Amino acid sequence: MIGMEATEPLQIHPGGGALTTVRDIMSTELVTVEPSANLTEAVHAMSAGRSGSVLVLKSGSLVGIFTERDILRALAHSAKADLARISSVTQWMSRDPVTIGPDTTVAEALNQMLFGGFRHLPVMDEDAVVGMVSMRDLAKSIAKE
Repeated sequence: MIGMEATEPLQIHPGGGALTTVRDIMSTELVTVEPSANLTEAVHAMSAGRSGSVLVLKSGSLVGIFTERDILRALAHSAKADLARISSVTQWMSRDPVTIGPDTTVAEALNQMLFGGFRHLPVMDEDAVVGMVSMRDLAKSIAKE
């Protein structure tokens, strides 16, 4: 625009309040399995937790994430479904997953998911997993605004 300096992109938030952060919308009820879990155990945990993913924790530390996509990959790459069901979750999980912080804005989280091809992101505060945010969580948040 004439007479105006280029600055950072304008972020408009309805009502003029603070931007919504991941902390405001993340799930704090974590669905987890140990690295020793097999696919069947991971799927049971996902079903019980009504989640499309499980965090793989070793001694409380995040080592991976196992998602619905990993289930499909395991079944597609196994000669027999029974072999896939008993294979280790570590064989199919994404190791050292990308994470975000709880103070990340919804817009930043959405960009991370879209450009990274993710539907779930673990939320870390320092070295601790404090939550999980999904594409659905972000969509609901945006729809409310």
